Amino acid sequence: MTQISVERKHSLGREAARAKAEALVDRLTREYDLKARWNGDRVEVSRSGANGSVHIGEDTIRVELKLGMMLSMMSGSIKGEIERALDKALA
Repeated sequence: MTQISVERKHSLGREAARAKAEALVDRLTREYDLKARWNGDRVEVSRSGANGSVHIGEDTIRVELKLGMMLSMMSGSIKGEIERALDKALA
């Protein structure tokens, strides 16, 4: 099992960051067949072969993702996609 961790600083404040994260999670659930469950400022995401969470803080967003064996082979490209999506969403 491979662990991916990505954290980005932001200056949006918690509410604006959460709104952007909600839009991003909505898009990713459609594109990658993810299941998402919000609990306050944290969303748990899962799909076959992967599970993790997105935590929205006052000045950071942190993504933690665990990949199963099949997706582990693509961990570099998955991490890069997460980084690009976060950078774009927080711009």
